[in-house]
Amino acid sequence: MKSSVKFSNQVQAEFFNTLRKRVNQHFKENNITRFGNKEMIGKTIVLLVAYLGSFAAILTLNVSVWLLLPFALLMGLAMAGIGMSVMHDALHGSYSKSAAVNKFMGRSLNFLGGSSFIWNIQHNVLHHTYTNIHGLDEDIETKVIVRLCKHAPIKHFYRYQHFYVFFAYGLMTLLMLVSDFIKLFKYHRRGIVEKKNIRVSREYFKMILYKGFYLFLMIGLPLLLTGLGWWQVLIGFLIIHLTAGYILSIVFQLAHVVEGAEQPMPDNDGSMQNAWAVHQLQTTANFSRNNRFLNWYVGGLNFQIEHHLFPNICHVHYRKLSKIVQQTAEEFQLPYNLKPSFGSALQSHIRMLKILGREQPALPQ
Repeated sequence: MKSSVKFSNQVQAEFFNTLRKRVNQHFKENNITRFGNKEMIGKTIVLLVAYLGSFAAILTLNVSVWLLLPFALLMGLAMAGIGMSVMHDALHGSYSKSAAVNKFMGRSLNFLGGSSFIWNIQHNVLHHTYTNIHGLDEDIETKVIVRLCKHAPIKHFYRYQHFYVFFAYGLMTLLMLVSDFIKLFKYHRRGIVEKKNIRVSREYFKMILYKGFYLFLMIGLPLLLTGLGWWQVLIGFLIIHLTAGYILSIVFQLAHVVEGAEQPMPDNDGSMQNAWAVHQLQTTANFSRNNRFLNWYVGGLNFQIEHHLFPNICHVHYRKLSKIVQQTAEEFQLPYNLKPSFGSALQSHIRMLKILGREQPALPQ
């Protein structure tokens, strides 16, 4: 796959022009900012207090190890929430008007075992530009035992993936501790790192420093400050990451690997059939947009259509914008893929896993 994919359809360009005018008018008429507001600040405080408070409880409470397990579970829930609701918006530059605040909050990922630099390339650059395009969007690339794209090679054991995949999903953040180094090497080989005017050796050093510090905090401190055994600390560490990884994996998959979310490919000249904005409608899905808890907790990731069209707008505005986007899409006779509930989206994802586990690779266009 060439990375020089072109989105050019002048007929469809009018859709996004109209939509952008209506969205701009929404903010102007209501005299509100596109960035985060008091709700966003309150959410950040709640999630950080839940994460740091639970960690402090583990370090200081002299109780049975079994009574500490709920705090590890809460840390995992808060970790996923911080990733979806705080870090995600910050790295898109939509958390605050201040670039410094966005940079600071975006670096929260570095203190959760990840790399904000790698995330920016994988998510902001590759995923948002080349959504659901095989060979460019890493979110749908085959994960050894999980086939997420119809254009990928198939193996016989994929037919069982809808059973075992939910055990693998929990490993997401654990694997991130190592896979970030592999991705940095790959992005360096592709020349992406140099295009950002970053020295790869400096980035390797920063990743080692951040990840080493994170592991010291999460494993070293409990060993030094509590009476917990190494195996008890390890179990708590695994609970945190399996909880966060499971939540993050499921939420991400419900946006792009469900029925109705297509996986188009460019022609031999690298041209896509649709304009970029229409491509986002074609490859993305919303789910459970009337669920108040999900709207709060998953950081607008259940409004992926709005997020992909307007990633520079804070997610707290997506619920209201979704009506504008849906109406405009229907006016232009374009798809608006909405799953009414979390359960229906999950069922759709399972059906897609079954199809992808048996379907032969699609023929080149």
